[in-house]
Amino acid sequence: MTTDDAVTSKAVDSLRGTDDPRLRELLTALIRHLHAFTRETRLTRHEWEAAIAFLTETGQTCTDTRQEFILLSDVLGLSMLVETVNGHSDPGSTESTVLGPFHMTESPVRELGADIDLVGAGEPCVVSGVVRSADGTPLPGAVLDVWQADPNGFYDVQQPGVQPPGNGRGLFTADDEGRFRFRTCVPSAYPIPTDGPVGALLKATGRHPYRPAHIHFIVSAAGHAPVTTHIFVAGGEYLDSDAVFAVKESLVEDFTPTDDPALAGEYGVPNPFRHARFDLVLERS
Repeated sequence: MTTDDAVTSKAVDSLRGTDDPRLRELLTALIRHLHAFTRETRLTRHEWEAAIAFLTETGQTCTDTRQEFILLSDVLGLSMLVETVNGHSDPGSTESTVLGPFHMTESPVRELGADIDLVGAGEPCVVSGVVRSADGTPLPGAVLDVWQADPNGFYDVQQPGVQPPGNGRGLFTADDEGRFRFRTCVPSAYPIPTDGPVGALLKATGRHPYRPAHIHFIVSAAGHAPVTTHIFVAGGEYLDSDAVFAVKESLVEDFTPTDDPALAGEYGVPNPFRHARFDLVLERS
């Protein structure tokens, strides 16, 4: 008679011929944890079949512009846990957070100061700052990949034909003092997509789908580890209940109301406007 412990042992033993030691380590741990989960919960055949159907539907929901598996990872807290486990060791560097499911297209190259809000429907805003090394040295030529949702909470890839391609996106290069700036609209809180299996999971567990207002960044510079992060709007809704658990206190910034006609003219925005100052600090690689 085959016992449940014997099944686990045989499954683990089947990996003995795996040449890649890291792959063998990961699969061994995966098998042990999955089998332990099955024993702990006394998983039924019906529940196992439902789980397979759910994962199948999750895969079938993925498209070139939608990544339902990343969304699933996000709402289970796995994406944020991976970021936390792999966080930078330098306590002075900018903290990382989740990539999210909508970094699905290449951001258009834009000049410093350019406007990524191609629709012009939101409250005008300027985001500026400096990219530095952890020792405080500015990083000239640092590259900033930026993307955000429109004021209605949708990314361009979610609304082809409604938003122009590249709306809310930009690829910027910091100047010779590590400075950057761009124009946009103040982001708003929005729900993650709920029309697929991940939405059904949230509904079944009584969870809301909302993310607090934010702008995404991926920042890189020669000789430094890149960081994937957000800037969150201080005082916004859902900062304490982000559907993907991605808020870190150090990433919450004021989008300060600014009434300064001269500064508005310098930045090329209507007055008054909002101004968010957000410095980014990269750890040496």
